[in-house]
Amino acid sequence: MSDPLPEGENARRAVRWISDQLREQPEQPLMALLDQAMLRFDLSPAQCERLVEFYRGADAKRGA
Repeated sequence: MSDPLPEGENARRAVRWISDQLREQPEQPLMALLDQAMLRFDLSPAQCERLVEFYRGADAKRGA
């Protein structure tokens, strides 16, 4: 994931948490993890949207 991390400490913590969750259990649905992260790290809707874009970009690069 070479895309720049989303701005804000809570967003960066959310990325680390989601990445850890996916590493431990890769079959977990990403959108469910994003929903959990939004609540767990008190992210704004805009921060959550940036996280979705961040992970979509990572998936596209991984699939290429």
